[in-house]
Amino acid sequence: MIFEPLKPVSQAARIALGTIFFVLFLGLWSLVTWGGFIDPMFLKTPLDTLVTGYNLFAQFGFIKDVGITLFRVVGGFLLAAMVAVPLGILMGAFKPIEAFLEPFISFARYLPASAFIPLLILWAGIGEAEKLLVIFIGSVFQVILMVAGVVGSTRKDLVEAAYTLGADASGIVRRVMLPGAAPQIAETLRLVLGWAWTYVIVAELVGAETGIGHMIMDSQRMLDTGQMIFGIFTIGVIGLVTDFAFKWVNRKLYPWAF
Repeated sequence: MIFEPLKPVSQAARIALGTIFFVLFLGLWSLVTWGGFIDPMFLKTPLDTLVTGYNLFAQFGFIKDVGITLFRVVGGFLLAAMVAVPLGILMGAFKPIEAFLEPFISFARYLPASAFIPLLILWAGIGEAEKLLVIFIGSVFQVILMVAGVVGSTRKDLVEAAYTLGADASGIVRRVMLPGAAPQIAETLRLVLGWAWTYVIVAELVGAETGIGHMIMDSQRMLDTGQMIFGIFTIGVIGLVTDFAFKWVNRKLYPWAF
């Protein structure tokens, strides 16, 4: 059978299947645009979009916008990870800390980061601090709970065996819980990094003078769908590259988990 639950796929087949999907997507896009099914004002052809993207880099310094957006995503995400990972480990390992923090964090994670933008502009202005804080708020509470869940799912028999061998509480966290949870913590960070991209674009749509989101808003005012689509695709390409890089690093650090 070709389709069997949880049957692994070879790396070559995975690459081929992923490539086929992109080819089909590009073919459908070409069909509906060059075939005249959609007005060019609403959707440019793939070639027009590519030419528009080249002009953005060659004539309008789009590389600067890409760099600034990357700085905001990485900066805000690293700030969130520095706070969230230690708190998540403490919550997962020690139930009193979990009981103390979880109600508030569970409440806070439902608050949309975009709703804080007006307040953050009042508190931090429209500079880089506001953009970083939007990403921080959107990411930190999710990471805390996800890391706590991973650490808290450590097998109890391993913990009991460590106690039997004379380990104390800190030793169990360092030598039993963290080594077992590390691959899943890294995977959690990889997933939340994708969410951080949505937050930075929302932050750049309001009160920004640079960045990919700002370029998309300017393009919307000029009804330039080619620039808007290229900006969106640029985010997708950068996200795909960072996602593959994250997976590669995780495989190198934790080969037993893959």
